[in-house]
Amino acid sequence: MIHTLLRPMPGRSGEGETVTEAASNRVVIFDTTLRDGEQSPGASMDLGQKLQIAKALEALGVDVIEAGFAAASPGDLEAIQGVSRHVSGPIICSLARCTQGDIDASWKALQDAPRRRIHVFLATSPIHRDFKLKLAKEEIVKRAVEGVRRARERFDDVEFSPEDAARTELEFLAEVVERAIEAGATTVNIPDTVGYALPQTYAETIRYLRAHVRGIERAVISVHCHNDLGLAVANSLAGVLEGARQVECTINGIGERAGNASLEEVVMAVRTRRDVLKVETGIRTDRLYPTSRLLSQVTGLAVQRNKAIVGQNAFAHEAGIHQHGMLTHRETYEIMRPEEVGFARSSLVLGKHSGRHALKERLAALGYGLDDKQLDLVFADFKTLADKKKDIYDADLEALVIHGQVLGAGARKWELAALSTTSGTGTLPAASIALTDAGGERHQAASAGDGPVDAVFKAIERITGVSVKLRDYSIASVTTGEDAQGEVVLEVEHETGVYRGRALSTDIIEGSARALLDVVNRIAVRAGAQSPAGREEMGTV
Repeated sequence: MIHTLLRPMPGRSGEGETVTEAASNRVVIFDTTLRDGEQSPGASMDLGQKLQIAKALEALGVDVIEAGFAAASPGDLEAIQGVSRHVSGPIICSLARCTQGDIDASWKALQDAPRRRIHVFLATSPIHRDFKLKLAKEEIVKRAVEGVRRARERFDDVEFSPEDAARTELEFLAEVVERAIEAGATTVNIPDTVGYALPQTYAETIRYLRAHVRGIERAVISVHCHNDLGLAVANSLAGVLEGARQVECTINGIGERAGNASLEEVVMAVRTRRDVLKVETGIRTDRLYPTSRLLSQVTGLAVQRNKAIVGQNAFAHEAGIHQHGMLTHRETYEIMRPEEVGFARSSLVLGKHSGRHALKERLAALGYGLDDKQLDLVFADFKTLADKKKDIYDADLEALVIHGQVLGAGARKWELAALSTTSGTGTLPAASIALTDAGGERHQAASAGDGPVDAVFKAIERITGVSVKLRDYSIASVTTGEDAQGEVVLEVEHETGVYRGRALSTDIIEGSARALLDVVNRIAVRAGAQSPAGREEMGTV
């Protein structure tokens, strides 16, 4: 297949010449995060944020950035202009309807871009023809051809999309695509606008067009799939297998409704299954995770933990059998290296499914070299604790090693005995607190603070003598109703390390006190563990 690319040529001011070259194994990555992705509810970005994402996409190595829909609003036009002036690597693209006004707006937005493209579209499916456009097939063909011709008067690089192509009659779709190519379209995009297609039916559509459209070899076939049935990536790859050589996608798969094909999933599928797909991209894959995180921070749309490629759990292993396999040979349970997508390393998560090998490995990293009998005792207690706690931290493991059992009430140095706080408008927040130590002796203190929680923390520090710096503090409801329990999670810095504590309570002030005491007791445990006698007794190397 002949692949069409745009390259800036000497003697042309800002416009790229169309260069045709044999590149049947190269897939163009067309990123529409700033256009289709921004249409995701809650994902709107201002100009500065769009420029930040555009620069990240440039560093990632995408081929085309669809920066917006110039005619949609003055803000979109301004954003496309800004990206055109500050990003020089990728082709910069604007979406447009097949109207003179949209095409003129796109030209105004893109005229400063070193490499530019216009992407014109018109719906073709029966449901769109009958209910949205109210146009006959003949009028659809006429408007599509006129739109592409108008676009070619300004742009050498013109992409045409028959909107809702996946629900368009194949014979009519082939007619529209053929006429668009005759009019000058250099890329023809086949959108599954509402995520209706299945991989088999979408592949059949691409196959039919390649077989029945005269002149199809003069244009790049592009795929643009939505994720309403969770098949956007699968459909995109099915199109690639049938000869499509451009994939339209977004970072994290954001977009209308259920989103678009996920760029990182498409790219890593191409890289990992090169044996089947037999194509490649120009993406610098070690930038995938950082770019994903940047977009999440800019839009506020969190990435689900089990999201493929860039989710927190993508390279995390908790099951004991999996962890044993990973420690023996990484490829037993990982088909990609985490470093390939920008992660620092794989993570062996300690939880109720973890096995002895992972526990032994983590304890060794903490400096505890246990024999088999000692490991058996700690492992039994670890399993008990894992049934109660979602996350097991290093301090938890140290407590198990030192005490030979789950850290229970008898092993805790400090317990909350009583708590009272005052706060309000015009009133200085204050707290009075009573703690009991391991010997049962009661200790009391009072303190003022910036708020009731701060006052409680200062009072606890005054009694225990343990001073920490709060790094993170969060409260989440774990039940419903007026008496809902709140989970307090905090992270603190201490001279011996970073600790996380958590507690449940219907009173968030009490929960905060208990969460900090959880940390204080862990610090006390660790201080004891670092004594020479304690470490020698437990076989530390």
